[in-house]
Amino acid sequence: MSARPSLPARRFRRSAILTVLLAVPALLVSACAGSGSAASTTGGSATLKWATSYFPTHWDPVVSGSGAQFRELALVYSALTRTDSKGNAVPDLAASWKYNSTGNEITFHLRPKLTFSDGTPVNAAAVKDAIDRAKSQKNSAIFGDLTSIKSVTTSGDLDVLVHLTQTDYQIPLLFGERVLQIASPKAAASPTTLDQQPVGAGPFIVTSLTPGTKAVLKKNPNYWDAKDIHINSVALISAPDAATVVSGLQTGVYNFADITASQASAAKSAGLSVFVQPGFNANNISINVNKAPFTNPQVVDAVRYAINRQEFVDKLTFGYGQVTDQPFPSGYVAFDPQSANLYPYDPAKSKQLLAAAGYKPNQITLTLDIPSADPDAEIVQSQLAAVGITVNIKVDKNWATPFFAKDLTFSLYGTTGRDSAVQTLTAHFGPNGPLNLSTPYEPVGFEAAIAKVRQTPLGAADYASVLQAATRVGLQSTALVFTYSSPNLYAKSKSISALPANPGHIDWTGVTIG
Repeated sequence: MSARPSLPARRFRRSAILTVLLAVPALLVSACAGSGSAASTTGGSATLKWATSYFPTHWDPVVSGSGAQFRELALVYSALTRTDSKGNAVPDLAASWKYNSTGNEITFHLRPKLTFSDGTPVNAAAVKDAIDRAKSQKNSAIFGDLTSIKSVTTSGDLDVLVHLTQTDYQIPLLFGERVLQIASPKAAASPTTLDQQPVGAGPFIVTSLTPGTKAVLKKNPNYWDAKDIHINSVALISAPDAATVVSGLQTGVYNFADITASQASAAKSAGLSVFVQPGFNANNISINVNKAPFTNPQVVDAVRYAINRQEFVDKLTFGYGQVTDQPFPSGYVAFDPQSANLYPYDPAKSKQLLAAAGYKPNQITLTLDIPSADPDAEIVQSQLAAVGITVNIKVDKNWATPFFAKDLTFSLYGTTGRDSAVQTLTAHFGPNGPLNLSTPYEPVGFEAAIAKVRQTPLGAADYASVLQAATRVGLQSTALVFTYSSPNLYAKSKSISALPANPGHIDWTGVTIG
């Protein structure tokens, strides 16, 4: 069974995706309200009007994958765990969990008496169904994240036993809402229907859906933490042209919106609040070391030294980003201080390496394949021209297919990161990592370093040092050159209270709309 890995949502793909989606006829979703939704009143009258740049293409979380749209799907779906402000796994549908003595089996104990919005019980069998479906469904975008899962069994109604192929203490992080949002097994019996008629056990219930355009949701009175959800309804709206988002917020068409760094100043000037959500976003240049001229390590190093990361930060992040040469922002537990600034900007050294590799100025011509016009590409083109490498930018609307087939020589990528740092590392550096353009190449010692992290409990005293050592090994890869990282930015009406600053997640717990 195979499927192409999920492509994390990128800003340069939005317009093309939305053009396709807007052509889809409206579909009213009546089944999503469920038989259990009338059991209690929702209370309150506050409506969240969210203009999103990541309106879900798919509402089946197995198909949607762990790209940026998981934040929108989290309105509907809950997972076994979620993360707190420090990035730690904390209870969600699972009240607790416990490993066996060898770390190759973990038991999740579910909260009692929970139901999905269609009235189906949230029980051990439902969780088993979700994991099995994620591993086996033909179009699953997350099966590759579950390689440690050998099998799943149940004990009684509330205990889920996850049997692992190896010792792996990362599972509580892995089973959060980025990877394992859990759908009703009754609804998921028809994955095609679920894909546009979502049924979960999250804080809200979809009542109507116009694919690619708008979803209307109401508070789920049976959500396990409904007492702390103070928003009564949600209108999730596919964001229009970026230039109109701030004006839409000013006029009250929206009261919450995804924004780019370039819009933050205008939003503040308009009297709006800008929510800076910490995240694991990182941009990189992807190199295929299986294709010339990158079969020569000196050419790879020449590219590394030619990159002025500060220029990306200055021109693209408007003060919100930071230089990075690894897939994690500084200060995060997986960030390796020993690997910081391994390849500082040094165009003179870059030219020397090209000469030592036998290349004269402008003798190398590269095609930089990207899915849509992107200022990152123009900066790369300019910086490499300065050291004598000619770059031709090629926009290919079908870019994802050759990228994931590892057919490209040179490209760009940006990720939203993962709650499990091991997931992030294996996606970038593993031999079958979806973000490793050079498959099956991997850095020497990488798999052993990752295995050691998996074998280290999250609360162990040496966990950070073991994890950072794995990052250090991964960064020996010649397949990626990281450039900059940036947080997620949202503009909101000041009538919306502060949001919890959970890394990479939008948490509506406790949020009020005045």
